[in-house]
Amino acid sequence: MLFIGYLLLGALAGLLAGLFGIGGGLIIVPVLVLSFHAQGVDPALITHLALGTSLPTIIFTGLSSLKAHREAGAVDWPVIRRLGVGMLLGAWLGGVTANLLSVSSLNIIIGCFAWVMAVQMGLNLKPKAERHLPGPLGTGVAGTVIGWMSALFGIGGGSLTVPYLCWNSVPMRNAVAASAACSIPIAVAGSLSYLYAGWGHPSLPQWSIGYVYLPALVGIVLTSTLFARVGAKWAHRLDPKRLKQAFALLMLLVGTKFMLFS
Repeated sequence: MLFIGYLLLGALAGLLAGLFGIGGGLIIVPVLVLSFHAQGVDPALITHLALGTSLPTIIFTGLSSLKAHREAGAVDWPVIRRLGVGMLLGAWLGGVTANLLSVSSLNIIIGCFAWVMAVQMGLNLKPKAERHLPGPLGTGVAGTVIGWMSALFGIGGGSLTVPYLCWNSVPMRNAVAASAACSIPIAVAGSLSYLYAGWGHPSLPQWSIGYVYLPALVGIVLTSTLFARVGAKWAHRLDPKRLKQAFALLMLLVGTKFMLFS
């Protein structure tokens, strides 16, 4: 029954990711937290386990999305390479940072991030193209920060990468494609970091490898990619303004829930 629940979670995460144009992490993490509470997982590990399980799922959705963007000719590989190196380092550090924080601190941080996302989407705040991408050093530093924050929140970084690239005058089409590509190094490095940080912890539930819970990972991956395509099709038929308002409300609820768990 739990595995069926994870299949349904993957379907929901994929559907909402397709509808709202975000990575599934913002949906997967809070639902996993609730699921692990119901399973009786050690409360001191619940948020870490949810974050560590969310990140590997993004590898698969990122690859699927990248393929579609590559076929459309929207992938700017030089930009991706410049960001990707820093993101690998940052995502690893994000997992290390999360391991040093208590569950209460993590919940507050994630809750605040969800509220910021709610305000940004609800008010339709967008950065203006005011500059151009800096050199390799500046872009690498930006990638490191984005990777660090993404791994700390258990997300693929699209909500951070796209605004950054648009602010640096990268066309939206290319920014979204670059975000899909960059989610892969973030997810790989972040996953390995959480796996290493939780390795051998005596209180982890059975079928865990570090802070990665395999039954949830497999169930989510099996359905999320398929339903992301469904959500993307629905997004083209629905009112974008209503979609953004719905997303803002969802993130407001997510943030509030994390604050209550802190």
